Amino acid sequence: MKAQVLKKIAPIERQPLELMEVPIPQPRRNDILVKVSACGVCHTELDEIEGRLQPKFPVIPGHQVVGVVVGLGAGATRFKIGDRVGIAWIYSACGKCHFCKEGNENLCSEFQGTGCQADGGYAEYTVVSERFAYPIPGRFTDVQAAPLLCAGAIGFRDLCLSGIKPGQILGLFGFGASAHIVIQIAKYQGYQVFVFTRGEEHRRLAKDLGADWTGDLKDKPPQKVNCAVDFTPMGETIPTALSILEKGGRLVIAVIRKRNPVPPMDYAQLLWDEKEIKSVANITRKDIEDFLPLAAKIPIVPEVQKFGLEQANEALLLLKQVKIQGAAVLKIQ
Repeated sequence: MKAQVLKKIAPIERQPLELMEVPIPQPRRNDILVKVSACGVCHTELDEIEGRLQPKFPVIPGHQVVGVVVGLGAGATRFKIGDRVGIAWIYSACGKCHFCKEGNENLCSEFQGTGCQADGGYAEYTVVSERFAYPIPGRFTDVQAAPLLCAGAIGFRDLCLSGIKPGQILGLFGFGASAHIVIQIAKYQGYQVFVFTRGEEHRRLAKDLGADWTGDLKDKPPQKVNCAVDFTPMGETIPTALSILEKGGRLVIAVIRKRNPVPPMDYAQLLWDEKEIKSVANITRKDIEDFLPLAAKIPIVPEVQKFGLEQANEALLLLKQVKIQGAAVLKIQ
């Protein structure tokens, strides 16, 4: 099969992913073999490629995978041949530790990320345990469904963890794949949304999707926000977001890694008044299982730019340059 393979850390500008012929993986006990049709492109792949997150080597990236079940390992009964499924960032967790038992499998010390510690979806085929695959609602095409599996599901988790309440204002910093889905959830649930993002095209998309106010990352909004989610890869966004956060508000940091450090902050000016900063670590199966039916009900309409498997390096470079409108998706089959 064809697959994009990462063998070492390098800037994405050097096109480090290699399109190669590799063996089709074989499903182990309770695994399913999936013929991949589409795979979303995520900032996490940039973190892996450029060394901010340590993957195994070599690795096939990609963790927003949609495809069809074409093989079953021994004992696999949850799906049948021909079923359409999705695979997300959570590839596996131990299922035995106190985190897993309490539903916090995203914090499991044995957590494995799809496309990071295990091969993912930048390929024609992939395997995963049937416990970590999800039925895709019929209203979505394969390309539309791909960004829902990370950008959407993680965004849903971010929104829940923000603690936003009816009548309050939500601030979104950055307006890429995840934020453009989160705003659709937030507007469906009746919140006001202020969007802070670079680039007129991103602000225009935010307005089209219902933003009540848009501005640049350092612009002052008409009033403070009660909760905020930071989707940007830049450390300096954190003090900026705290500066417009209302007393008692919470800032959720949605990214796994920042490209540059968080600068020193004045505690009294930025963090006092019972403000909170909360990180988001990975994702649980329940997040995805809860989000996909909601996405179909709203319905979420992802803005998608399509690329071929051979264009993975190009898509990631455009993502780094903030030139993707909505979400980038590789069309595999």
